Amino acid sequence: MAQEELFKKLVAHCKEYGFVFPSSEIYDGLAAVYDYGQYGVELKNNIKKYWWDSLVLLHENIVGLDAAIFMHPTIWKASGHVDAFSDPLVDNKDSKKRYRADVLIEDQMAKYEGKINKEVNKARKRFGDAFDQAQFLKTNARVLANQEKHDALHARFVKAINDSDLDELRQIIVDEEIVCPISGSRNWTDVRHFNLMFSTEMGSTSESANKIYLRPETAQGIFVNYLNVQQSGRMKIPFGIAQIGKAFRNEIVARQFIFRMREFEQMEMQFFVPPGSELEWFDYWKKNRMNWHRALGFGEDKYRFHDHDKLAHYANAATDIEFEFPFGFKEVEGIHSRTDFDLDSHQEYSGKKLQYFDPETNKNYVPFVVETSIGVDRMFLQIISAAYTEETITKEDGSTDSRVVLKLPPVLAPVKLAVFPLTKKDGLPKKARTIIDQLKFDFNCQYEEKDSIGKRYRRQDAIGTPFCITVDHQTLEDDTVTIRYRDSMEQERIPVNQINEIMKEKISLRQLLEKLTD
Repeated sequence: MAQEELFKKLVAHCKEYGFVFPSSEIYDGLAAVYDYGQYGVELKNNIKKYWWDSLVLLHENIVGLDAAIFMHPTIWKASGHVDAFSDPLVDNKDSKKRYRADVLIEDQMAKYEGKINKEVNKARKRFGDAFDQAQFLKTNARVLANQEKHDALHARFVKAINDSDLDELRQIIVDEEIVCPISGSRNWTDVRHFNLMFSTEMGSTSESANKIYLRPETAQGIFVNYLNVQQSGRMKIPFGIAQIGKAFRNEIVARQFIFRMREFEQMEMQFFVPPGSELEWFDYWKKNRMNWHRALGFGEDKYRFHDHDKLAHYANAATDIEFEFPFGFKEVEGIHSRTDFDLDSHQEYSGKKLQYFDPETNKNYVPFVVETSIGVDRMFLQIISAAYTEETITKEDGSTDSRVVLKLPPVLAPVKLAVFPLTKKDGLPKKARTIIDQLKFDFNCQYEEKDSIGKRYRRQDAIGTPFCITVDHQTLEDDTVTIRYRDSMEQERIPVNQINEIMKEKISLRQLLEKLTD
């Protein structure tokens, strides 16, 4: 199946099964804004708990914060967002559609990479086990030609971005003959800057109102509270502050479902370190965060680091953790060494000292900061993308059937256990309800009695429920039930009084967290 077709199915699945809905849909929706449904919000909350506990529970020197969305407008002047928080914008005159110039060029580079991968896959099928990929990449003429085009484009693009050369960005689009996906034409405007911040007014009357901004990131709330947390918590450097919260960006092109939205949620941790040690801690958090992703078990080859071609104005090192989505490798988390830029700038603009007194060196200094920042929505999409599976099943009589299953890590699954009475009579529903009442304090459980057992299994597979319990007539005799495992579809008979113990063993956040401490 083509990756584009797979992604369309994934988006449709999210709506059909209550994970993600278009916002304001009965009013024809609002572009790039989405609502999380009954199962989506459960998955999202489980992702956030995994992230929060992996930092705040496992590290004695990391604590939490929940800063306000509305902040003093000068904060965004100090952070550089008022002057520098923009993307290169270009319009196609024929389609009247607006695009990010850098994304158009990055997509062009991805096309060259795609051509190379296509040649590799063809050769792998042709030569089988004898295929030497490294040698093929070095010698195949078509691969070398596309690699040369990619490298030349990459070098030119990096220079233009680092020089903020908007004319050169447009010239690259022209030279590469990049067309508008809608009109198919190359009738482009000049490239210009577009500030991404939403602004509003705060005040009782229009005359006295102050212009403020919806925060484009959550990090600044941590920086302006860093000294409050340090002093009230008697924190010693190095220490970190973690926060989960909404942010808002007026994206030029919000696309690919919930991958890029105008209202989104971030999980960020700012780690304060002594000057000069920031690159050592940068390497530490790179490894730590990659381990966090890989612990979910979707395959190590699905992740990679991508170092930034252009560093932000505040950074001296930056990398992204990328995941292979159906539309290619894309960023899900960023790790940045932000130096002392933010705290220094807030000192200057506020007139307040933000220095830390180090009792070991008997000196005051402004700490350096290493940041890990992950988009909750992108992480949600990454997990759904990795879990979405279409399977063909061979029955005992030799016939085939199909199912769509979300192979979510059990600890993240929205519903942990579904309980089915075999029939609606003979006291089976009452017994099933009794089991639910015993388990609902520990697990998110679901009761279902409509349709055949097979159809009920399919519905639970589609929302990723890892375990299903069937209550039948034998249950009334010996107090045992059948448990069915989502991924293998195997079934076994277990005592009712062991369900809780089995569930706790198989759906344990502790087991997942322990992988991070090995």
